Amino acid sequence: MLTIALTGGIGSGKTTVSDRFAELGAGVIDTDLLSRELTAPPSPVLDRIAEVFGAKILDADGALERARLRQLVFQDHEARARLEAILHPAIKNLMLQRLAVLQTPYAILVIPLLFETGQQDLADRVLVVDVPEQVQIERVKRRNGLDEDEIRRILSSQVSRRERTAGADDRIDNSGDPAALEAQIQRLHARYLVMAAARPQRA
Repeated sequence: MLTIALTGGIGSGKTTVSDRFAELGAGVIDTDLLSRELTAPPSPVLDRIAEVFGAKILDADGALERARLRQLVFQDHEARARLEAILHPAIKNLMLQRLAVLQTPYAILVIPLLFETGQQDLADRVLVVDVPEQVQIERVKRRNGLDEDEIRRILSSQVSRRERTAGADDRIDNSGDPAALEAQIQRLHARYLVMAAARPQRA
């Protein structure tokens, strides 16, 4: 199956884009959703996170306090590395399991930290959703209520916009209006259908 790794910085609109591809018939696997699934209690992944970071990252019901954990790991590079060592292998394994059973013309793998985790080789093509940094900041402020310093800490933990676009096979500019975004998605959808149809079929 033709696989497209979709990535982009925080606030770039990855979910908006992937949701639209899903509506057009693509199989979409979002690793953020897989992460939430894997850390929903009861869960061995959640148990391991609590073991490493302490019960302080759990709420009264035993669920993960995501905001507290995010604040912790973005202030401490070693803490972030420990969290990623727990989460990323589990997410990758579940993603590949879901991909193996998809029955769609092509697959979109939404991997926000694609370049940071070196997973480009998991897909046939890389699609980057791109916006200017200031647009990212304003969108995340509105969506998550974070202050600018915290948003910039998150941005600094991700690869730069230049690195991300340099690694792209395809790019969507999501800084314009919805009509401009839709036109780009439609063009790529048509291209991916042609590419998928040209691939040898498995016996």
